[in-house]
Amino acid sequence: MHGLDLRALEIFRAVAVEGSVSKAAIKLNRVQSNISTRIKQLEQRLQKTLFLRQNRGLTLTPDGRLLLSYAERLLQLSMEASEALNNAKPSGVFRIGTMESTAAARLPEILSRYHKLYPDVQIELETDTAGGLTTRLLNYDVEIAFIAEPLSFERIETRPVFEERLILVAPKSFPPLTHIDEISGKSVVAFETGCAYRRYLEDWLLEMGIVPGAIMAVGSYIAILACVSAGTGYAVVPQSILDIIATKGQFHCYPLPIKQSQIKTLLAWRSNYSSVKLDALRELLPA
Repeated sequence: MHGLDLRALEIFRAVAVEGSVSKAAIKLNRVQSNISTRIKQLEQRLQKTLFLRQNRGLTLTPDGRLLLSYAERLLQLSMEASEALNNAKPSGVFRIGTMESTAAARLPEILSRYHKLYPDVQIELETDTAGGLTTRLLNYDVEIAFIAEPLSFERIETRPVFEERLILVAPKSFPPLTHIDEISGKSVVAFETGCAYRRYLEDWLLEMGIVPGAIMAVGSYIAILACVSAGTGYAVVPQSILDIIATKGQFHCYPLPIKQSQIKTLLAWRSNYSSVKLDALRELLPA
């Protein structure tokens, strides 16, 4: 079997990501019949079924998921080679993974400047927990990611770019704390397992001998703060989030000990990844 055509892999990836031929056709500015034909030709060439056809769209088969992992890497390497040989200005899709707090409080101004300097770059920003971002980075789902420390993988390089100060927030309906162990037995509102800040909170509670009454997992800081404000329980959030949301007077706020409160956010990328898009972004980030 001859090597796979990169254009066919690009079409395959678009269908896999969009979940339908029609959406992929719009994204690639092609007619649907052309997309369908190229997918059928690819399946015939590989003698594999790559998609399951369902009423609500297309889903990848196990063979399709395997091909997608290779397609991502091959297309990325093709782009890197083109940039390296042509000394090109940043262009194309730049998939960035980030924690929600970083996306909300740290990146808007930086990405706005980046867009003005490099309008040919199409940024795709994806939010997830620290654990989810690490998986996405290693699986080639994103090119780079902003992840809270600690992060130690042989295949990932990092650079500290931001420092976050974690704050314990409690409802106004709770009496002011005179001793921190008074929160023992109260409910905790936090992101799902995999969130780096939740891990710091859990380590701190364990160290202090504090037992939470229950843990409510929610998906955003807006929801977390709304639950705290309603009296559900307490939470730990970065000070940078409190700075951009009108929360003054709504909560009791308590700083955590330095060990748990001053957390570095790392810019992370795969060791085998290089790109003028990444080089340009690093120039705009804090040293």
